[in-house]
Amino acid sequence: MCSRTPYVQYMYSYPHKTAYRPLSGVCLRDYGERFEGEGHGLYFHVPFCQSKCGYCNLFSVTGVETEGMEEYLRAVERQVRQYAGILGEAGTVFSDFTIGGGTPLLLEERQLEQVFDMAERYLRFDGDREIVIETAPNQTTGEKLGILKERGVTRLSMGVQSFWDGEMKTLGRSHSPAQARRALELVKAFDFPCVNVDLIYGIPGQSVASLLKSIGEAVEFGPDEIFLYPLYVKHGAGLVRQVRDGLVLDPERAYEEYREAAAYLRSRGFRQDSMRRFVRSRGAGDHGEGPGEGLRADIQKEETEQCRREHGGDREFSDCGFKTSLALGCGGRSYAGNLHFCTPYAISRAGCVAELKAFLECEDYTDIRHGIFLSEEEQQRRYVIRHLLIRPGLDRARYERRFERDVLKDFPLLSRWLERGFLEERGGDRPRGTDDDGRESRWLTLTEEGLGLSDYLGPQLISSEIRRRMEEWDGIHGEGDGPLSRQSEKL
Repeated sequence: MCSRTPYVQYMYSYPHKTAYRPLSGVCLRDYGERFEGEGHGLYFHVPFCQSKCGYCNLFSVTGVETEGMEEYLRAVERQVRQYAGILGEAGTVFSDFTIGGGTPLLLEERQLEQVFDMAERYLRFDGDREIVIETAPNQTTGEKLGILKERGVTRLSMGVQSFWDGEMKTLGRSHSPAQARRALELVKAFDFPCVNVDLIYGIPGQSVASLLKSIGEAVEFGPDEIFLYPLYVKHGAGLVRQVRDGLVLDPERAYEEYREAAAYLRSRGFRQDSMRRFVRSRGAGDHGEGPGEGLRADIQKEETEQCRREHGGDREFSDCGFKTSLALGCGGRSYAGNLHFCTPYAISRAGCVAELKAFLECEDYTDIRHGIFLSEEEQQRRYVIRHLLIRPGLDRARYERRFERDVLKDFPLLSRWLERGFLEERGGDRPRGTDDDGRESRWLTLTEEGLGLSDYLGPQLISSEIRRRMEEWDGIHGEGDGPLSRQSEKL
């Protein structure tokens, strides 16, 4: 294992929103041409939750009644109407539509229909579009699942986290294991093309055995994907106070749990695409023993296409990092080439409520007031991070074609990772989804050890300028990252 904690920062995107700053004189209309034609993503943020989980520091608020949600949807409709004129001139056609939160299914049935209606009324989608939505056990009903099925949802993701009462209580989740089981049975009956279940490891009081039993139970419901997330406790999350009062977080034990869980899922026929994502191959779950108290499997050396296209074989390569995506609502993030923008990042209830109020009162949603322009170097870093942490990895020839540079010269750190066994360079056939320009394919791919250390390796690729901005934000808005992160500073 790495001599430092493996859990420094979850690199789900780059740069982090805390590196964004106020902007002036920036209008979406000036960047409309970046949304020309097909292949763009649309994200709709529903910033409402029944309760705040103990580990959550995402943009969401609790205690909002039906009328408050109605007011929010009216504001989003004003926003999408303003966007529609610009997107219509650009001939924008969206290829995927993601509804996230918060808890999207906290909306009432008619409000959920309203979300789909406004998107279809004002925007264009291609005929083979992907529709992704998140849910939670308490909000998963047959009526709402029926709406999702009718509207053509292709991927449904449910946050279960654990099937143990004590672990759920520690996490501050509002649903019980029994409610999770009922919700998963309901979802299974609707036969969505792709179903994902989220689970968490590293929970105080959790053991390898209890984690494996949760995973084994999740597998029995037949999900197409399972995401395993390590427990992070960041400033702004409810668990911070409990940690200060003596709740113990143990990164070494969490890493052991990860190793055993990853090995177990692979033994059940799941393909591992990243530190977190495991995709069911054809026939997975039809073989192998269930998790037992004494299972101690050895590890063997060895943001995502839709799983309905991926059953069996290697993951299809997806060139990511530069796709354009537009967010609707308050709290989502938009990508328009080197321009990234969103509403100001907030984590406290007071901060989230203030930003939500500003969104409701906004008159010109095309006025981009908060974001960042990425330099060429930052775009290179984003490209490397987005590819390297997900298999099949980074194609050196593709990087050279895009940036006219050698990635190992731009990032000498990668050569050190090769020497230490975190990375390997492989040639041979190109993965599915790549084009062939006649050049030999040389892939930089995380080894099994490197894959498990993604949250330790990825943050090392953050530039000094972005790190300075993030630390500046922490100094103003919080007390630094949570205890798991701080441990890396003293080792």
